[in-house]
Amino acid sequence: MFESLPGFRDFYPEDYEVRQALFQRWKNAVESAGFVGYDGPVLESLDLYIEKSGEEIVEQLFHFVDKGGRRVALRPEMTPTLGRMAGSKANGMRKPVKWYNIGDHFRFERPQKGRTRCFTQLNVDILGEAGVAADAESIHTLILVFRAFGLTGEDFYIRLSDRELWSFAMDAWGVAVDQRGHVLSAIDKMERMDRDALVSWLSEHVGELAGVIYDDAKVLAGIHDLDGLIAWGHALDLSPEQRNALDARMAEWRTLIGALKDLGCSDYVVIDPGIVRGLAYYTGFVFEAFEKRRKSRALAGGGRYDNLVGKLGGPDLHAVGWAMGDVTMLDCLEFCGKTPHEAVRPKLFMVFGDSERPVCFADVDALRGSGCRVLYSYRANAGFGKQLKEASQCGCSHALIYGSDELADGEVTVKDLGSGSARRVKRGELAAFIAALDLKGS
Repeated sequence: MFESLPGFRDFYPEDYEVRQALFQRWKNAVESAGFVGYDGPVLESLDLYIEKSGEEIVEQLFHFVDKGGRRVALRPEMTPTLGRMAGSKANGMRKPVKWYNIGDHFRFERPQKGRTRCFTQLNVDILGEAGVAADAESIHTLILVFRAFGLTGEDFYIRLSDRELWSFAMDAWGVAVDQRGHVLSAIDKMERMDRDALVSWLSEHVGELAGVIYDDAKVLAGIHDLDGLIAWGHALDLSPEQRNALDARMAEWRTLIGALKDLGCSDYVVIDPGIVRGLAYYTGFVFEAFEKRRKSRALAGGGRYDNLVGKLGGPDLHAVGWAMGDVTMLDCLEFCGKTPHEAVRPKLFMVFGDSERPVCFADVDALRGSGCRVLYSYRANAGFGKQLKEASQCGCSHALIYGSDELADGEVTVKDLGSGSARRVKRGELAAFIAALDLKGS
């Protein structure tokens, strides 16, 4: 007996329905904010991912040389494809570009809770807008997605930070440009490593500055209000030019916080400079979403990445976006008792005798053609009782009963299988009656 490969999942109908419901709510939420869908190939040039993330990404990928001699890889994320696609047509596109994608991604890593080798991800991005209005829109859309599942501020929160603040801090510390990636990596690890271990690691890259950087970084990471950030900034030892740039950045912070408040996001967003996001291409505001009632990996994450499209060969294009995976999201929804179940299951079951089959099957065709989900028994000579039992076993909500008495009057009995109530409806009015019950597939 063959088994699925490690880190790859089978989706039996009951699991498939839940995933489809998840994807539909994702789609509805982001489209309500004006985003439009796009897609790209799951197989891309390996060099596309190396250009974005460096050679170290290769060991995390499913990659090979194809029959044409090209080095290719299954996509581990959507952003490089987005950058390639947007960059190729950037000059002719109306800005801002607001795109989303729901698609499969692949990473060759050790399967564990919350991580698989194949996962489906929602990617939401705004390109071509430099102002913080795009950052506010991005965060608000993320909140809309969570709220689409009935989650509230009691269930999740978003930690908001800014890579530019850390750039000002590194200016004040005197960290060289080629050392800054190591400093950001250390800050990203502060919640998971103790001081001695992290200072020891960081000292290999920045020398004696490591202890000062850690202690000062711990202070900044502990500030959770805008006034505190402003006061921290005033205390930095900066040049007049750097001071002006920091003051301008604080003004952008005030604008962003004000916009998020006006958009109803205040109950969900907390200022948390400790979030820096490990990926090197982020350039400004960054954010991650977490559950409130238990410690788990991030539910979603993203931020501003203004240089990526240009790095991949396209024109300079401002960008901000985020991604959310199906594995962690479904785990969160299960924990919160919000797993979606309104997916594509059959709704109607036709009950009939042999003599009523022609009339019933004509209605089967008509109802399916109008978008209803319709089942009937394949068993020959099954009595009405057995057919009704099969209807309940199939999870149908209503049975349409075609008996000789009903058809003699040009009617059908519509039975609610949940309550047991029944009502006779004229065949000519059946489609309208079913539509009023909202039993059609969405």
